[in-house]
Amino acid sequence: MKRKLLSIAAALCFIAGAKAQTSYGIKAGLNFAKFKVSGGNLSYTSDATTSFYVTGYADIPVASSFSLQPGVSLQGKGGKASAGEFGLEKDTKDNLMYVEVPVNLVYYIPTGEAGKFFLGAGPYAGFGVHVKSSQGNFSESGSFGDAGLKTFDAGLNFLGGYKFTNGFLINAGYGLGLTNMYKDIEGATSKNRVFSVGVGFQF
Repeated sequence: MKRKLLSIAAALCFIAGAKAQTSYGIKAGLNFAKFKVSGGNLSYTSDATTSFYVTGYADIPVASSFSLQPGVSLQGKGGKASAGEFGLEKDTKDNLMYVEVPVNLVYYIPTGEAGKFFLGAGPYAGFGVHVKSSQGNFSESGSFGDAGLKTFDAGLNFLGGYKFTNGFLINAGYGLGLTNMYKDIEGATSKNRVFSVGVGFQF
């Protein structure tokens, strides 16, 4: 019984220590978003539209130099096409807004007293909350369903950057959408592709 109590106490101390090491951060920056459209033997990547992202996350150490980073993120995605492409008479642009839950595994590489580089990857799941489409000077807003798009999106995140000793972050990332966004179009797929750059702070 004494050994069991000691084991439980040791486990509680370990959990408390892990909680004590957990830190929290926020990141924000620019998204350069595109659509990857495929159908039959054809594949097309749209021009990039510029949007933004804001992410809050927890950094939970799980092993030496490794942390798990779950978070909640507001992500602007979309794409645009120029007049003349696919018979379009005017420039078109779609702005999509998602609330996402990423879970990334991050590896830190110390560089002395200045800080450390970090690399990471992991899955994300997202829920579409708003769509704005424009063609020329005309624009309209609505839901994903009204735009013929699926509300749910999922894919993979890849990220890297530098964390200074004072907590300031410089980071870049890439979001690889794996879910077909089209709701009712058969024989064609459209997936999100997003490159991002930004800054942040980890408390």
